[in-house]
Amino acid sequence: MRATLTPAEALLLGLLAERPRHGYELEEVIAARGMREWTEIGFSSIYYLIGRLEKYGFVTEVPHAPGPKPGRGKPRKVYAPAPAGLAALAEATRTALAEPHPLFPQLLVGLANQPVLDSAEVAEALDRRAALLAERAAAVRAAVQPGAPAFVQAIFDYSLSQLDAERRWLDTYRATLRAEPGANPMSPYDVKRDQKALYAPKNTDWGLVEVPVTQYIAVDGSGDPNTAGEYRHAVEALYAVAYAIKFASRSDLGRDLVAGPLEGLWWADDMSVFTSRAKGSWKWTMLIHQPGWITEEMIEAAKATAAAKKKLPSIGLVHRRELTEGTCAQVLHIGSYDDEAPLLERLHQDYLPAHGLVPAGLHHEIYLSDPRRVEPAKMKTIVRQPVAPQ
Repeated sequence: MRATLTPAEALLLGLLAERPRHGYELEEVIAARGMREWTEIGFSSIYYLIGRLEKYGFVTEVPHAPGPKPGRGKPRKVYAPAPAGLAALAEATRTALAEPHPLFPQLLVGLANQPVLDSAEVAEALDRRAALLAERAAAVRAAVQPGAPAFVQAIFDYSLSQLDAERRWLDTYRATLRAEPGANPMSPYDVKRDQKALYAPKNTDWGLVEVPVTQYIAVDGSGDPNTAGEYRHAVEALYAVAYAIKFASRSDLGRDLVAGPLEGLWWADDMSVFTSRAKGSWKWTMLIHQPGWITEEMIEAAKATAAAKKKLPSIGLVHRRELTEGTCAQVLHIGSYDDEAPLLERLHQDYLPAHGLVPAGLHHEIYLSDPRRVEPAKMKTIVRQPVAPQ
């Protein structure tokens, strides 16, 4: 009998400790809880691992599991942990929770060997990694079970936090590569180009996207955006600070960037004012995206620089804001802002119910067109709504 368990053995033994199960049921639980995102247990290996645990005296076959009787065919073997298995599982669990373990991701091998590729190949590979990370995050969020026990929810939360952290790192690293002397002209960081799925979509009907944790500079306010001086002052202040950040990043860090488009979060105490277009009751937070390498200290310094150059009343209201939107319904709207109502009605009356989703955050818009230069019928606006399972 062995004294320690491998991670795969501990996982299966833990599921059996919850209640006796047969191999197929273990497979169903592993899939339902999204465990495939962080384990290497295939369906065929479940029975092999159970055989090993039985050989060590850690599990034992029991007559049946609680619940309905098996259907036709040969009865499935049901297993439960033996006392020795429970003791080994408890020790393995204490160790896993308390002691950090080194990771050996293949990414580090790729980073060490990337000089064998030219910069365009590196950029293409990292772009593909970013897309796959977004898909994996979407799969984990789709597996979240409403009402799951806290320890199960913690598994999903931890997995998502790791994925979001890597996506932020990847965003910063790709920007660093663009700034390297002699690099293939990977031009200044431009969120519209580098995050095309989020800032240059082509879908004119609703679809789902995964939005990583994102940093902005922001100003909060309320009132009609067409007439309120508070809104105009907020936008002026945001752009003044955004360009001060751009110039400081280029001169101090050697990292150039394109100022992102204006974005806005919109809400009201009575949401019917959006349908009635009672804009004086609207509340908003206006935003401009900032890449991950821009720190809060840089933002404060840029505010001071902008304030010294332009006596704008709202510069002092600019602050760093981080959004965690996750799964979002998103669409590209072409036309006037006032023509969004049918699009939003389709979202709430058709798309979300059909997909078993509900709103889970503030209405978000990204303005790709300058209304001073583009006629209303041709303006492009990304409309985004964070969502969650019902």
